[in-house]
Parts: sequence; structure tokens; C-alpha cells
Amino acid sequence: MRRACILLALTLPVWAQSKVDWDSQKTEILKYYRDLIQIDTRAGNETKAVDYIRRVLESEGIPTKTFAQDPARANLVARISGNGSKRPLLILAHTDVVGVQTEKWPVDPFGAIMKDGYVWGRGSVDDKPVLTANLMAMLLLKRNRVALDRDVIFLAESGEEADTTGVGINYMVSQHYGEIDAEYSLTEGGGAVIEDGNVVTMNIGTAEKVPARVRLVATGTSGHGSIPRMDNALIHLGAAVDKVGRWETPMRLNDTTRTYFEKLATISTPEKAARYNALLNPQTAEEAQRYLRENEQMAYSMLRTSVVPTMMKAGVGANVIPSEAEATLDIRALPDEDIAKFYTEMGKVIGDAGVKIVPLPATRPPSPATRLDTEMYRVLEQVSKQMYPGITVMPSMSTGASDKAQLRAKGQQSYGIGPAGTREDSINFGAHSDVERLPEASIYPFVEFVWNAVTGVAASKP
Repeated sequence: MRRACILLALTLPVWAQSKVDWDSQKTEILKYYRDLIQIDTRAGNETKAVDYIRRVLESEGIPTKTFAQDPARANLVARISGNGSKRPLLILAHTDVVGVQTEKWPVDPFGAIMKDGYVWGRGSVDDKPVLTANLMAMLLLKRNRVALDRDVIFLAESGEEADTTGVGINYMVSQHYGEIDAEYSLTEGGGAVIEDGNVVTMNIGTAEKVPARVRLVATGTSGHGSIPRMDNALIHLGAAVDKVGRWETPMRLNDTTRTYFEKLATISTPEKAARYNALLNPQTAEEAQRYLRENEQMAYSMLRTSVVPTMMKAGVGANVIPSEAEATLDIRALPDEDIAKFYTEMGKVIGDAGVKIVPLPATRPPSPATRLDTEMYRVLEQVSKQMYPGITVMPSMSTGASDKAQLRAKGQQSYGIGPAGTREDSINFGAHSDVERLPEASIYPFVEFVWNAVTGVAASKP
């Protein structure tokens, strides 16, 4: 029965494909995209983007609400109501961007300069494409008077990159969750991969690791640097950092990562396919992991809770033995990791009573992986295959973190999407890179993809 339902879903047409002339929409799409990039929304400036979005929506009769713990860092909510026969769909994007080092940019980082077929600018990848696509989806729903089974809720939220004071999704979830309560949500955290000019894979974000950072603190006796001491805090800290940095934590697959590597094997060279398939066999997994650790670090990280030393701090002078030394570990836990037990195990690995593990405040809650058997996931698969025939659609687990965690923790089935790009651009010009850019040709089909996904899951079927 389940297989029959899936096959039926794949044969259903996406609502209103023929009603939108996408060529005629390009000028408007590009305008909103470039305008939003040109608004400098580094932390503390997000309300500038909210004011812009509010004017656009309200000029077309779509009411908005703003919610702000900090007036400079507002969040915007807009809703187009459906008939209520199904629970709402939330489409969200963050307005803030990371900082810039202007001297490293060949163009104005907030100029949205069009050059060499790309749109250059901070936020051009993270997260102004999703913001633009969601804005266009709301406008087109209103203009086309689309009959909806679900409310479609648009959230433009602040502080995703640095929500240290709870101004963005944490504020909305804790103080105004009724405004964004939904069955499904779509936001950043996935995307299509271009190879040789063709879109070959679509990654749909269905899981992500949980930040669980700690400090290692070693203490000892201070003294003159000319007199060696066995309780030198730096010696103990250095040994501890070396042990945890080389610790190979246990591999553990979940539904998302198992399906990801199974599907990746089907589109890889025979050599790579054998390696990915080897991960699924306990008898051969160890050798395959060793290769990934050296050559495909992101894939290796997807297999386990990772521990990476990132910062060290100690001492006041070259001739002073410090009484305390500390290191920061960036731990990214698998969604179902029992973090208290993990810290206990890490203490055994360190094996030094003089080194304490001090957990840092959690930035995101633990959250289960999103299910793969939902209407939303089937629609995303359907839309991907309709727009890019022959494409392979794969669920993926991000080694980073996003605001999907807070939504999943509230029970939403939250999925990550994104525009198409090459692996080279992702590495050299992607999110948080020194220089950020997106092919102009990628923004238009991404807006269409979001529209088809939104109408596919929310629009009333004829």
C-alpha cells in the first residue's frame, strides 16, 4: 500500500506550473535578490531587511507582523490562510549574514555586483536566495489566488548566525511559537549539485549535528619558567588535546546517513561506490572509514559525533609557568547522542584527573532527524525529478547547525533546501567563505523549485 501511495504521489502534477511564466518573473526575482544582498544585515541590522520585506508584502495586500526582542533585530511573520484541512507549512529564512573582511573581496561585498555570470555579495548564498524565494512564493500565492489546504506562513528571522541573546528563532519559539506552529517547514540546509553544467543530485537536509562544545581546563602550580614542573598545566592540557583530537569516536548510521551513502554509491565511480557500500558492512567499514578520514572529511564527520580542538588559551609570559590552561573543543553530536554519557567516555579517553571537562551553554537543542516518509519529502522528491529529469535525490545530514533544530525539537518535520552550485563554488565561494557568490542562473530555478514545493504540499488539488 505504501509503495502504491508513493507511486501515485509521483504522478500527481505540481499545481499551477503552467500558470507562472517564469521568464517574465526573472526581472522581479533578480531585483529582490540584489536588493536584499545590498542591505547590510550583519548582526544588529536585521530590521533593515524586515522593513524592506514588509513594504513589498503589504504593497500587495499581504499583512505582516513584526516581533522583536531587540528593535534593531526584528523578525517578520506573514500568513496566507488556507481552508484548514491540513496543518500549516512554514517557509523561513534568516536575514542576518556573517561578517566580512573587505580587503579580501574583489567587489563591494554589499554591492550585489553582477560579474562573470555570478551575483557577488555577502549573503548571496547564505541566506538571501531562500529569503528571495520565500518572498516570491508569498507574492505569487496572493496574485494567483491559490486555494490552499494549509496556511502558508513566511518567517524572516534574525540572528541565525549569532543568536547569542535569543533574538531570532529562539525568541520566536519561546515567546511566539503560535505564530509559526506548523506541520512542515522549509529553510536552508540542502541544495543541488552541478557537474559539467548539469544538475545531478539534490540534497534534502533531513538531519543535522548538535553543537555540544566544551572547555578542557587543566590546573597546576605556577612558577618560574626556568624550573620544570611535572604539574605544568600546559603539559597536561597538551596531552589531553592530543588524545581527544586523535580519538576515533564510534561510527553510527541513522536513516538519513544510511540512505545518503546507499544512494551516493549508485551514482559514483566503481571505486567510490565500493567504498561507500563498505561503510554499510560491519566487516569492511573500518577500512572505508580510514580512507574517508584522510580524503573525504565531511563524509567521515557524517558517520559519528566529531571532536575538533579549535582554541587554546594559557600563560601571561614566556618565563611564567601558568597555573591554568584551557582548550575549546567543537563537538558536533549525532542527533541521538546521549551527550552526558559521551562526556563521561571522553573523560576516560583523556585519563587525567587534572583536566576537567566544562560544558559550554547549548546554542541549539537536541532534535531528532526529520522523517523520510512524509508528504513533504515526497513532494520535494517529485519536484526535483520533474525539474531535473534523471537527478538523484538524497537525504543529507549537515555537519553544521541551523534553525531547523529548534523547529524539529518542537515536533515540526523540517527540511533543508537550497540553490544549485558546483562543488568548487561551494568550497571557494560558499557560505561563510572569504568571498561569497552564486551563479545568476541558479536563483531563477530555485525560486521555481520553492514555488512548486510550496504549492505541491499546500495547494488544494483540483
